[in-house]
Amino acid sequence: MRVSRTTWPANIVSSTSTAPTRTLTVDGTEVTLLGTAHVSNQSMDDVRQALAEGDYDAVAVELCQPRHQRLIGGDDWSDVDLFRIVRSGRAGMVAAQLALSAYQKRLGDQLGVEPGGEMRVAVEAARERNLPLWLIDREIGTTLKRLTRSVPWYQRWTLMTGLLATCLSRSKLEEEEIEQLKEGDVLESTFAEFSQRSPTLYRIMIAERDRYMAGHIFERIRSEHPRRLLVVVGAGHLDGLAERLESDPPPASERAELEHIPPRGRLIRILPWLVVGIILGGFALGFARGPEFGGRLVMEWVLINGTLTAIGALLARAHPLTIITGFFAAPLTSLNPTIGAGMVTGAVETIMRRPRMSDFDTLRDQLAQPRNWWKNRVTRILLVFVFSTAGSAIATYVGGARIIEQLAG
Repeated sequence: MRVSRTTWPANIVSSTSTAPTRTLTVDGTEVTLLGTAHVSNQSMDDVRQALAEGDYDAVAVELCQPRHQRLIGGDDWSDVDLFRIVRSGRAGMVAAQLALSAYQKRLGDQLGVEPGGEMRVAVEAARERNLPLWLIDREIGTTLKRLTRSVPWYQRWTLMTGLLATCLSRSKLEEEEIEQLKEGDVLESTFAEFSQRSPTLYRIMIAERDRYMAGHIFERIRSEHPRRLLVVVGAGHLDGLAERLESDPPPASERAELEHIPPRGRLIRILPWLVVGIILGGFALGFARGPEFGGRLVMEWVLINGTLTAIGALLARAHPLTIITGFFAAPLTSLNPTIGAGMVTGAVETIMRRPRMSDFDTLRDQLAQPRNWWKNRVTRILLVFVFSTAGSAIATYVGGARIIEQLAG
């Protein structure tokens, strides 16, 4: 599926380029939409010029609160409880968000342009002029959760591992990716491979955010009644956002609906227990044939689960005790869908190698280089969680298939 975009002039990063804009009236407020390129120095100049020349009463930017905090350097990871994150199973989502940050940091290093620099200019200029700043985008974690819950279960692992691979494995970005970023959306470009064939991805990453930002603008205009408003968004959102603002105001409940995290599907909830039932049933049939045969099935299960989980932890360069714990814990956690092997190994790694203050202090700068993820204790804990979880998941299905093969043989 191709994404409809506002067309930029060929000389997008030259000093003579003209930013795409739309001016419309919303409930008596003159709204100027300024489309930007997230990797363009020219876009930074365009924002400065717009604010210098326009008599605006407020500024809206394509940011959510967490991204705003990271942009202004206010994210304090030292206050994050990594142990609680691991125990709650949210380490994978945190790793995905850090991977996005790493992707953007590497962009800046490669191009000599700070990704999202035009947003920083808008934030700083609004503060200098004492103008209200509206953070109108949906929280990035909500967007990622809605995405993973909306795609079929068999695509979720591919989607998340694809994101991590895209963000961590490449040291240099291809020209096509850079050109796509010049059209406006860092999140979308990260999922470029999927977005061209996934209507669901386009809906969650682009169309829903257009609706969300438009709804936010409508709400703030109704409550604050600014005379003139400047809205700074990536050029890829310009057409969709303008179309929404020119339509009838959405119902008050729409933003809440777009923030709602869909529940897991029934199949997703049932499948892990079904797998456990099949495996335990296989053990029972094996012992019914004889204690030796049943014991062999159990031993193979332990070896397959323990070995693959331990390999996952080893690939993350986990502490030796973490690796050993993963080996012995995985055969049991794989039979209990409420506890994952990654939760156990991540917790043990957090205890054995508790992050130091220096790990938090250098986290932002180290994100850009994938090799540093194995050196920083914060990110290594997340890698231990992700790799151990992957090893255990693979082992569960390999071990289950092996049990069925033995029973059928």
